[in-house]
Amino acid sequence: MAAASACGGAGCGPHCSSSSAGAEEDAPAERIGRLSIAAGATTATCGKCDGGGAVVAASGGAGMCRECFRAHLFGKFKLAVTSNAMVRPTDAVLLAFSGGPASRVALQFIREMQFKAIQSWETSNSQALPAFGLGVAFVNESALSARPEHETEMATGDIKSIVSSLAPGEKKVHVAPLEDVFSYGSEDKAARLKEVVGMIDDETGRDDFIQWLRMLSLQKIALENGYTKIMLGTCASGIACHVLSATVKGQGYSLPADVQYVDTRWEVPVVLPLHDCLAQELSLLCELDSLKTQQLLDRPCSGINSLVASFVSRLREENPSREHTILRTAQKLKPFSFNKFSANGYHDFLPSRLRPKFQNVDTNESTFSEILCLICGSPFSESELQNLENTKHKAQKKIDLYTAHCCQSCHFQILPSATDTYGHFFSLLPKFWTEKVDAASASSLRDQIEDYLLEDDEN
Repeated sequence: MAAASACGGAGCGPHCSSSSAGAEEDAPAERIGRLSIAAGATTATCGKCDGGGAVVAASGGAGMCRECFRAHLFGKFKLAVTSNAMVRPTDAVLLAFSGGPASRVALQFIREMQFKAIQSWETSNSQALPAFGLGVAFVNESALSARPEHETEMATGDIKSIVSSLAPGEKKVHVAPLEDVFSYGSEDKAARLKEVVGMIDDETGRDDFIQWLRMLSLQKIALENGYTKIMLGTCASGIACHVLSATVKGQGYSLPADVQYVDTRWEVPVVLPLHDCLAQELSLLCELDSLKTQQLLDRPCSGINSLVASFVSRLREENPSREHTILRTAQKLKPFSFNKFSANGYHDFLPSRLRPKFQNVDTNESTFSEILCLICGSPFSESELQNLENTKHKAQKKIDLYTAHCCQSCHFQILPSATDTYGHFFSLLPKFWTEKVDAASASSLRDQIEDYLLEDDEN
């Protein structure tokens, strides 16, 4: 996903507000001091290994040398992956890559985990567990920008070069135009994309809508190529921005679904291994390790998302821990059942020391209504469920069902202001969305017929 953010754009999420991580010619010690995350970053001794030389102060203020700082971030990444059972040995992981620092670090770390798994598997006597597969996806949004074609081709080439430089082993790179989410046919898909985005009046709504199209594109790539997990570079800074923007937009009910490590609402589950890492930490690591990034194709966020990103950026300057504070506060909200993997098969691949930490889905839970917004995928609140139920009984047209399957936020920000254009708007949407409502309607009709026949038999 190629969203607007310097810490990973597409992979990091649409609301991240990290500063640019462009390459500099400064000496390593100077870069460490300039990019340090907390005040007093340059000290004489590492707080972990007691080694000498320049160190950086990560979140929390502990001074660390370059090696310890890297190990600190990799430890967060690995712990998130293992304790949440994000990746099984039999999985094929698709990493959403934009070329920004967050997705670049995610690529580096997951590749290291894969390489260690391959070595372990090859040297083991039993070779009982294989190493997971890895692929990289880049969603090209050039159809919505006026950027010259040669710049897009150059940036895409850089992204392929970054992935191919990770040795050893071949890694597939999937470059997909955003407009490919629309049905195949003779129509101009790029024109269709521009038309449906142009029908959205709200600036923030357009920004969010493109984000959801981006996720749909990743799902399409994963399903067509046999991937079992989608990994995003969304970091703590991006999640903090999303918490505030979702609150402003009145999406408080569905907010807990978006701030967890795991999201299985999608056909291909989505995981966030950089959940606990700050954008500045990731940018700094790219500088220290000379990890090449490519952010030419980043698309600036707009509307409320842009205002919130600027606000969080100012908060960070005052106190870098503010982002973690926002994240921890949001995590106190009760997650939905789809924010955890079921236990089926996962315990077999977890180390015994981590199994007690692994949370299983409680089959008695009833918090997940299993009714999600047609467009954004947010779970319906009680009032939205009641409105949907009432519409089902009196709907005269399919368009009424489509609108009833949209949450209140999408009604306000996404649907066109003129109700007489609803039909055309829904006709332009990818069939993936509208077919979900058609299938639900058919299932509801079957249930009604079965209930009628059952009552007839009883009479």
